[in-house]
Amino acid sequence: MKSKTTLLAVILAICLIFCSISSLYAVTPQELDEAVKATATNIYKTVKNPQVGSLGGEWAVLGLARSSFDVPDSYYEGYYKTVEEYVKACQGILHEKKYTEYSRVILGLTAAGYDPRNVAGYDLTLPLADFDHTIEQGINGPIWALIALDSINYPIPLNPDARIQADRELYIDEILRQELPGGGWNLTAGANGIIGPEEKADPEVTGMALQALAKYTDRADVKRAAEEALTCLSAMQNSDGGYTSWGGDNMESTVQVIVALTELGVALDDPRFVKKGQTLLDNLLTYWQADAGFKHTLAGGGNSQMSTEQGFYALAAAQRAQSGKSSLYRMNDAEKRAGAPHTVTDAFGLSGRHPDVKQTQILAATPDKAFTDISAHKNKSVIEALASRGIISGMGDAAFAPDKTMTRAEFASIVVRSLGLTPQSGTVFTDIPSSAWHAGYISTAASYGIVSGVGNGRYDPEGTITRQEAAVMVTGAAKLCGMDNQLSSAAIRDILAQFSDYVDAADWAQGSLAFCYQQNILDQSDLEIMPMEAIKRGEIAQMLFNMLTQAKLL
Repeated sequence: MKSKTTLLAVILAICLIFCSISSLYAVTPQELDEAVKATATNIYKTVKNPQVGSLGGEWAVLGLARSSFDVPDSYYEGYYKTVEEYVKACQGILHEKKYTEYSRVILGLTAAGYDPRNVAGYDLTLPLADFDHTIEQGINGPIWALIALDSINYPIPLNPDARIQADRELYIDEILRQELPGGGWNLTAGANGIIGPEEKADPEVTGMALQALAKYTDRADVKRAAEEALTCLSAMQNSDGGYTSWGGDNMESTVQVIVALTELGVALDDPRFVKKGQTLLDNLLTYWQADAGFKHTLAGGGNSQMSTEQGFYALAAAQRAQSGKSSLYRMNDAEKRAGAPHTVTDAFGLSGRHPDVKQTQILAATPDKAFTDISAHKNKSVIEALASRGIISGMGDAAFAPDKTMTRAEFASIVVRSLGLTPQSGTVFTDIPSSAWHAGYISTAASYGIVSGVGNGRYDPEGTITRQEAAVMVTGAAKLCGMDNQLSSAAIRDILAQFSDYVDAADWAQGSLAFCYQQNILDQSDLEIMPMEAIKRGEIAQMLFNMLTQAKLL
């Protein structure tokens, strides 16, 4: 009996020890909130006038704006004015080589509630449309470009100066190209295009890569890479819940892994990331000093201000995850400053546009217009960009059907929405009853000269649109936006002569086709015009996106 009692006592003691260890290291919601409040107070007092920069700038603004800490509007208004002055002074060129400068400022402005596409007249997303220059500084380029552009689903504008026009697929593929054989990423492996088996993953870079890819795990290759990276990060994690990087333990690696998990929707107490009772958040708070922010290392070395700002936005990410809010970098819920972000202003559009033409806004109610059938489609990014503004919609069952044809009624509706025109009541065609869903759209498009009938007073709403008809209609919309579509006969002939089938184009369509190719609304790399072929829904989306970009309405 005595031996049984002794054994029971030992078991109970062991249980008490493990329970006490668990309670010792588990960060409670109250403790997290207190750490957020104390660190936010420290940053708000220290960074009184945030500047453009990686220290005392965008990371401080990001953390404050995405945390629960109450900051007066005047703080963000002052930051925006500072950015405006900075952008004016450098004439929109934040850096000749480091395009992560644009990404960081985009994140700061978006978090603060301002639109980075019109800062002192400059579109700060435009440089990220240049693929070559963005990836020039290594893997950080595509990582931060994706994070910035996806913060509020910004469309990638057309950059006429780019050798390679960027899109999201190119950036995703570039990150995947630099994945290491054993999973994860580091800063240097993919720089020369040769990745050897001896390369080791870096936890900080791997965390950042996962943040960029988090939105795209519906792609099989991204999902696989993410799962391998998580396995790699779990194996690299130290017994104290943190990481060793660049020759020593530091909090920055822990920061990036915390943010990565919250972007992926992985719990911070996921068993894979709990080592001897220590979670990532437990480890992060070992670097925290209630009255002085975060230390770079436990010994106290390194830049305390930079560590504090990075540690703080990781706390904000953890707090948002704990509260069930959108993640740190999904900013459709960011509070918009009055009159500043994502609104139509006179700064948008061309000077000669019709006064009724307006810029369409990103709809906060539909932050992620995800269609199940476009994940690998070449027009994916533009379809999502137009869908996020309510310009185009799917075909039901979460499908867009990008390779199906489009009816004349459907085109009239999307072109009217794309220009922000108000649908008019009534009908001008004999085959359009006033009660039809598309009557207002067709009447409006016709009244502005964008579409016309097929003869005998008819519009043929269910008829499909050929490529040459689409060119004529989009050209009509472009003219309304203030674009000059006038070309001489010689210019039309010179532009179209590069295509083997240009003689098949109708006389009434040749000027519009030439204009669309000249303005890159249609792709000049095509070998044929195929004027009589029915145009596809994805192709129409691309044409409208290109036209709206050229007209400065996106």
